[in-house]
Amino acid sequence: MASRTQAAEPASSSADPVRAPFFRPRNEHVMTSERLILRAWRVDDAPEALEIYGHPDVARWLSPAMDQVRDVATMRVLLQQWIAEDARLAAPAGRWAIERIDDGHVIGGAVLLPLPPGDEDLEIGWHLTPSAMGQGYADEAMFALASWAFRNDVDEVFAVVRPENTHTAATVRQNGMHWVGETTKYFGLDLQVFRLRQADLDRAAPTAQRPPNHDRPAGAR
Repeated sequence: MASRTQAAEPASSSADPVRAPFFRPRNEHVMTSERLILRAWRVDDAPEALEIYGHPDVARWLSPAMDQVRDVATMRVLLQQWIAEDARLAAPAGRWAIERIDDGHVIGGAVLLPLPPGDEDLEIGWHLTPSAMGQGYADEAMFALASWAFRNDVDEVFAVVRPENTHTAATVRQNGMHWVGETTKYFGLDLQVFRLRQADLDRAAPTAQRPPNHDRPAGAR
């Protein structure tokens, strides 16, 4: 899964505001697509968020690695941490709940987050509850996130995908992302790296270059 999240810990108030361009106070931004609203997380989203981050088929693909969230109370603490961290991120960086317009149900989470080390590259990622997979929601969320990033003068965004997660690798390629190699520099994990530039943001574009493991059995996105 192209994703990034962290175990629940107290939010730090000592981050250096000049260490990277994405660490400055930002305004909340809401994105919409044909079927989705991407809006800020709220603490009372915890029960629906648990359906996502408490599911083993989601947690197994997260990077950095994170234990499966076990209960609503733990999920609430994690949401509080994300909300606090978002308050000091500069646009376009942030985390959003993915809400389905038809029924108002939160079906996933989305991120644009600075990647370590250096916090200079911006990661694009999403995490869907398994019941919402395979319906094109990832495509809509990715397009909305990338469009928001490029409107804020970001030149390129990156997705980091575990090698076994060929389903997500296929999704990012189908949306114009190009495989640029493998690395262990992010989170100490073996990861495939995909890049998207504004000129690539074309749903009609041909499928981009595949990583060398593309024939492995597909994982969850």
